Amino acid sequence: MSNNVIKRHGQHTYPEKKVLCLVSNAALLEGMQVGFFAEEMTRPFFDFINAGYEVDVASPDGGAVVFDGHSNPENPKGAYPNDLVSIGFVHHTVFGKWMENTIPIADVNVADYDAICVAGGGAPLITFKDDLKLHQLIADFYQAGKITCLICHGTSLLLWTKLSDGTLLADGKTWTGFADSEEDMINETFGKKVNEYTIETEARKNPNTTFEVAGALEPFAIRDGKLITAQQQHSSYLASQFVIEALSE
Repeated sequence: MSNNVIKRHGQHTYPEKKVLCLVSNAALLEGMQVGFFAEEMTRPFFDFINAGYEVDVASPDGGAVVFDGHSNPENPKGAYPNDLVSIGFVHHTVFGKWMENTIPIADVNVADYDAICVAGGGAPLITFKDDLKLHQLIADFYQAGKITCLICHGTSLLLWTKLSDGTLLADGKTWTGFADSEEDMINETFGKKVNEYTIETEARKNPNTTFEVAGALEPFAIRDGKLITAQQQHSSYLASQFVIEALSE
């Protein structure tokens, strides 16, 4: 008998759950429209659908949302032309229409969901910082015992989200997010400093939290109890795996 035979079983059925995928509305950065990073929403969405979950897509203001041009697989000048999941999402007869009509967070009932998954991209550093209602929503999800997942620049919410006792959600937590080494790559590409502040630099100013990153563009995610964070787009699948594992416990 050959010693080279490998057999593997995978999980096919999962508990029935409902997840809210949250993305930023569009914003202007250096005079250019930015949105959310395509794969950071569509890959977890795809994984959740395959797990049999019911999934909704929301944004702070509701209504239309856009992919970052850089991450849009149908942008001839984009960097991810082979992102088949995002292409499939926008051309799906039902899901694609959600890009024009996301749920506003004002209409979100936390009790209806088992988890929230927040995508990053170019817009969150601009739109999330002063959105107190969004900060409250994230706090509400976490304090209700829901799985709270943040990806890439979506993790910026941990710089500001406070719990009901006034402490930061990030206090006492170990987490990750878009690294300064990755911000440096963006700055080099554009020949200037693109973002006014960075997640890693700001996170390291908090003595009560533990912020960790892997090498630039390396897949890396952390689960700390109900909190799941992922470093960047290459870590999206790790984030969704953590969410599915947590919801299966």
